[in-house]
Amino acid sequence: GRLPEPEFILQWIELQIACSKDLTGKKVLVTAGPTREDIDPVRFITNHSTGKMGYAIAKAAAWRGAETILITGPTSIKPPIGISTIKINSAEELYKKTTELAPSCDAVFMTSAVADYRPAFISNEKIKKKDESLYLPLEKTKDILLELGAQKPNGQFLCGFSMETSNLLENSRKKLINKRADMIVANSIIEEGAGFGGDTNIATLITKDREIPVEKMTKDALAHVILDMAAKHLNDGERE
Repeated sequence: GRLPEPEFILQWIELQIACSKDLTGKKVLVTAGPTREDIDPVRFITNHSTGKMGYAIAKAAAWRGAETILITGPTSIKPPIGISTIKINSAEELYKKTTELAPSCDAVFMTSAVADYRPAFISNEKIKKKDESLYLPLEKTKDILLELGAQKPNGQFLCGFSMETSNLLENSRKKLINKRADMIVANSIIEEGAGFGGDTNIATLITKDREIPVEKMTKDALAHVILDMAAKHLNDGERE
């Protein structure tokens, strides 16, 4: 048979030896990337999420020994090895898969940039151009993090992500409380070196009793900082 690609061999070695296996025996679910909401056969509504942060968390969790499932929207990133990858498009598909798999997981990282609204009707035929304005009625999608918080098993670590253009910490703390999450990773979209697209991020980790600012670092490094918090929660005997 053919030898595996060198890149695959390197990834496999990294997976075995890269870091301490403090999540061995744990099951981790990560959602990543944008959602796509169809308007007609050729158009859709989406956002600028690249999936880089979610993929970094999934890879880091696998390196640390976790059985890792990644649910991903459309991205251009190759799924990391050693991970079960499930591809979705719409917020509704993401909702179904995430709520089905989350109850059996020790930690859930809701990194996806989920559409808050989708077209109320999907046209089976391409919508033709007219001279006057076109109005597109939208309806709300389901709130996945809220649902995960409501059905959270005892001891599960639930982590949400928050992207804001203003009142970052205040809005993120509200989200933590309203969604019954254990941690919110708060990002300011307007800060240089943070947010969608780039390889770095600047974040504040918000828990029930702490706010931990994290300086600018690579998304891979931030993934490990985030997983340190999850591992501490799971390994401190807090599971009942």
